[in-house]
Amino acid sequence: MKLGDRLQALADFVPQGSRVADIGTDHGYLAVELVKSGKAKFVVASDKNAGPYEAAVRTVRENGLTDESISVRLGDGLKSLKPGEVDTVCIAGMGGTLMVEILEGSPEVVEKLETLVLQPQSAAADLRRWLYRKRWYIEDESLALDDSRIYEIIKAKRGRRKMPEPLLLEIGPVLWQKKPPLLRHHIEALLFQERRVAAGMEKSEAAKKSKKYQAVIRHIKELGEHLSW
Repeated sequence: MKLGDRLQALADFVPQGSRVADIGTDHGYLAVELVKSGKAKFVVASDKNAGPYEAAVRTVRENGLTDESISVRLGDGLKSLKPGEVDTVCIAGMGGTLMVEILEGSPEVVEKLETLVLQPQSAAADLRRWLYRKRWYIEDESLALDDSRIYEIIKAKRGRRKMPEPLLLEIGPVLWQKKPPLLRHHIEALLFQERRVAAGMEKSEAAKKSKKYQAVIRHIKELGEHLSW
């Protein structure tokens, strides 16, 4: 079984020898890869919906793995975990706002974690901001191209660090530092979204005169300036 580039990027960020929870596991592919590659000692593969839960059970069984290495659970967020049961949590394929809700919903579990590996589909800046406010910091980031879409993958560790400036929270502070090959495409995607917002506002004279419109235009200019390095 070969993971797609998006899930492989998550697997790459999991520390060697970890005890991992894969939240929103879908088919359990990440959990199986982490165990079979020797990256993780033990994985909890959890999903709140019966369909993905049953698919994960089948994937684990088809790969000849047992409950001792992968525990497939039906549960909402981190509520299927006991505090200290795992040291690393992977969450992928959902919005950054929902990720924050999941992490805030189980503080006793999060308190015992050492590493978060996150792949937000949206609101990545809000997620990064939350991490720094809650005494996490971004140790590493990467970009993955899968099915013609660019995905952001964030590896966070526990510890207090200075909050990055707002634009870097959006681009990704470590991505900006590392400047991987996909970074230009990533910034262009952010620009496209902001230009759509501006175009929508330009249909209204009142909106064009608003402070919000001026802020969007400034933001477009700042993102554009980060395309040339």
